Amino acid sequence: MSADREATRRILRQALPPARRLWAAIALGALSAACAVALLAVSAWLITRAAEQPALMYISAAVVGVRAFALGRAFFRYLERLAGHDAAFRQLGGIRSDMFARLVPLAPDGLRGTRGGYLLARLAGDVDELQDYALRVIQPLVSAGIVAVLSVAGVFLLLPEAAAGLLLALVAAFAVGALVNRWAAGSAEQRIAPLRAELTDAILDTVRNVDVLTAFGALPAAQERVRSASARLTAAVRTRAAGLGLTAGAVSLFAGAATVIGLVTGIPALAAGRLDGPQLAVVALLPLAVFEVFGTVPLALGAWRRVRASAERIAETAPERVPEGIPVDVPDARAFEPVGVPAVALSSATATWPDETRPVLRDVDLRLEPGERVLLTGPTGAGKTALAHVLTRLLEVDGGFEVDGAPVHGLRQDDVRRVIGLCEQQPYLFDADLRQNLLFARESASDDDLLAVLDRVGLGAWTRERGGLDAAVGERGALVSGGQAQRIALARALLADFPVLVVDEPTANVDPAVAGRIVEDILTTAAEDGRTVLLISHTDAPEHLITRRLRLESGTLLT
Repeated sequence: MSADREATRRILRQALPPARRLWAAIALGALSAACAVALLAVSAWLITRAAEQPALMYISAAVVGVRAFALGRAFFRYLERLAGHDAAFRQLGGIRSDMFARLVPLAPDGLRGTRGGYLLARLAGDVDELQDYALRVIQPLVSAGIVAVLSVAGVFLLLPEAAAGLLLALVAAFAVGALVNRWAAGSAEQRIAPLRAELTDAILDTVRNVDVLTAFGALPAAQERVRSASARLTAAVRTRAAGLGLTAGAVSLFAGAATVIGLVTGIPALAAGRLDGPQLAVVALLPLAVFEVFGTVPLALGAWRRVRASAERIAETAPERVPEGIPVDVPDARAFEPVGVPAVALSSATATWPDETRPVLRDVDLRLEPGERVLLTGPTGAGKTALAHVLTRLLEVDGGFEVDGAPVHGLRQDDVRRVIGLCEQQPYLFDADLRQNLLFARESASDDDLLAVLDRVGLGAWTRERGGLDAAVGERGALVSGGQAQRIALARALLADFPVLVVDEPTANVDPAVAGRIVEDILTTAAEDGRTVLLISHTDAPEHLITRRLRLESGTLLT
């Protein structure tokens, strides 16, 4: 059994509610379906018997039965929906949390080839699809199966040959309905989820980059991409709907065939005195109610294909094993909490991006002494960001890597990341106020602490002008400039109090006039705190603020 297949089965098992909740929903569904079948059977008997004009005492029980079964069908159906959906929805939270937990170690380098829209579709749409495993696969199959068996047994007590015809019609309806559903809707069902992910990705890409697309006249092309994806998704949904209609039609034909068989076998039995008129009505009309319940069975096979495909996509997106190139904790990883500012050392370090085969770093030897402020330069594509990710344990490294003399491979990776922090090249700002964008770095920080750190990074006056910590920053920092976003990211790093700070291209998206001030502020605050800083930048730094310069070219460190 392959690892992917086992991962898919694990997800499907996780989507299945506990037996107690699942069987409660199945039992309620079976009771509702049984009431529906009994309602038609008793109604058929009652109407036919009433036509014979018997005394009321002979049909009063049937009158009560009709009312009871009508109420029971709706009552048990409501309880079945309530219990079934509650049980299924309870599982989705755990699956989504488990998927997110598996994605966290992959970010960001392990997800470089995954587009945001596709990832969102997996985390939202495919996880939601798993609820159908219990609701539209297990429950309908078991409930309809129970009712069908009981119905055939009931007809057998009245007329064995009619029961045989009903059983053959049910088997034929299952086989033909499944084939029709697979032929008419199977391919469309497989296309819908990828097409929905493609549409989501197109919409997100257009909305997030509408300013750039407008500036370069590319907005019409992006809108056309959205329209095209929407049209393909709509066509697939319509094809699936047509397939479901054909499946229902095929099942209805066999329902009619079962009714005809009931009449063909029942009329001679009536003439022979084996049946009376009301019983013939039951034998002839009961298949209609049975097939109304049984019609969900072929559709359950289509739902199973959708559920299985969703589980496979989730297993592929969030694999159980972290791919090579992504750091993970070893089984006996130990806690790490150095005293003061530790030394950091790389020796003969080689690194490769997870989706590539050619090393991005080759035999790098680097040592950062406590309190050093090192400026690293190099051309685009030299591997500077890869080095930053290696130091912050986002990218695995072959070779030696020690922090405070301890090899990082034997330490808890989160502990290492609390020692070596990263100010990324494009800092992510949440669509919240300034306070919330800072607090996640240190939840215990007071407003005074936040205002103080903003003053240190040169945003004190700007914060007061914007109305204080309640000022909105917009989605992805849309309401702040590039330089302000970098200073907010620096403020977060200071709040987190990383002993060693790696700053990756803090001036990449700011004006040259502002770039120098940002670099100076970063190095000044580091000198005040005594922390170690590796500044990766194309912008030069004042000599008195740095201890040494390094250069990286083609993955090789030059001193």
